Amino acid sequence: MMLLSALVSALIVGAQAAPTDLNRSLVSERSVNTGWDYGAEKVRGVNIGGWLVLEPFIIPSLFESTGNNDIVDEYTFCQYQDKGSAQSALKKHWDTWFTEDDFAQIAAAGLNHVRIPIGYWAYDTSGGEPYIQGAADYLDMAIGWAGKHGLKVMIDLHGAPASQNGYDNSGHRGSANWATDNNNVVRTKNVIATLSKKYSDPSYFGVVTMLALLNEPATYMNDQLLQTTRQYWKDAYGAARYPNGNSDKSGLVLVIHDGFQPLSTYNGFMTEPEYESVFIDTHNYQVFNDDFVGWNWDQHVKGICDKASTYSQSPNWLVVGEWSLASTDCAKYLNGRGIGARYDGSYSGSSYHGSCSDKSNDVSQFSSEYKEFMRKFYDVQVQTYENNGQGWFHWTWKTESAADWAYQSGLSNGFIPSNPTDHKYSIQSLCG
Repeated sequence: MMLLSALVSALIVGAQAAPTDLNRSLVSERSVNTGWDYGAEKVRGVNIGGWLVLEPFIIPSLFESTGNNDIVDEYTFCQYQDKGSAQSALKKHWDTWFTEDDFAQIAAAGLNHVRIPIGYWAYDTSGGEPYIQGAADYLDMAIGWAGKHGLKVMIDLHGAPASQNGYDNSGHRGSANWATDNNNVVRTKNVIATLSKKYSDPSYFGVVTMLALLNEPATYMNDQLLQTTRQYWKDAYGAARYPNGNSDKSGLVLVIHDGFQPLSTYNGFMTEPEYESVFIDTHNYQVFNDDFVGWNWDQHVKGICDKASTYSQSPNWLVVGEWSLASTDCAKYLNGRGIGARYDGSYSGSSYHGSCSDKSNDVSQFSSEYKEFMRKFYDVQVQTYENNGQGWFHWTWKTESAADWAYQSGLSNGFIPSNPTDHKYSIQSLCG
């Protein structure tokens, strides 16, 4: 069962420590049984993106079908439509965008984990937010599919009240006001407690193994957001590790995000033995500034190689929770609905680097050379993330059109291998 006392520490199969022989021996001393052998087995996973948290770049047709250009995220999707229309559209989307067949395909591709984003509003709209509830039932359905097909699940709290980053994938694009009102933080922590209490139940043991406490808080924006987030990690850890309010422990791995800060800033932060089985999640994209989109293909590969020393020095066990094969920001609505791309100069203030016509949205336009680069980009990333951390979750499983972001598309078009351990390019050949 997932709620364990300290007396069962000798039975541990999963834990959190640096991957050295010394620290590996500490696994047997820990009292958190995660239900999967983290530290011995690498995480090879994919994100279930655009489903229970809407994202315009993943499912542009859902937004375009509203006929309203002011609908740019899930908040406005619910706010600016008749509730019945929005509810009907959401239900159809939830029923069809992911099905059991997707989970069967994910398992058949040799992957062992899925990361499922969900917003706070699936459990709490007490602040009067316009969100339509119902996603929580689909999360349960997805967990059932994952269990049936042998996949482990990370539940990822992707959005917090008033937004922790102002990104559309937080549910509400615009300002990041989460940290400006303590009630937002309390509500977030309470949702984490709800999730942990439910999914620490023995019936989920060995399927739901990880809980991410909050996705991508943009702590670079201001010190209040940074300091609030660092305190939140500790408070949310307490709520998640001890969901019943007593000494019984949840067996879930608890995941904090690096907040876009250097991993070194977490030295000595939430470490064993006071904080057990804590992972740091970092996200690696090379498309969201002008310098990145100006890189040539060799520079993109080198940019991954250069991460190895940083990742290997992570003070907590590290997982790369999001990454993709995109080398441009050409995917439609990637920067937000109604916002252009840096690569082709249509993003305000950017300069032209090249045409987007053959870089993202129509895989039939991809050259054989571009596909070969993406295969190389795949190999360098998965090997770097596994050799210097605990593994990875690709973003995302599928998209309507942005093939460079879709694992499924990579498989069908030959730039992702059917076995994730099949490397056409060795790490030595790529990084020296």
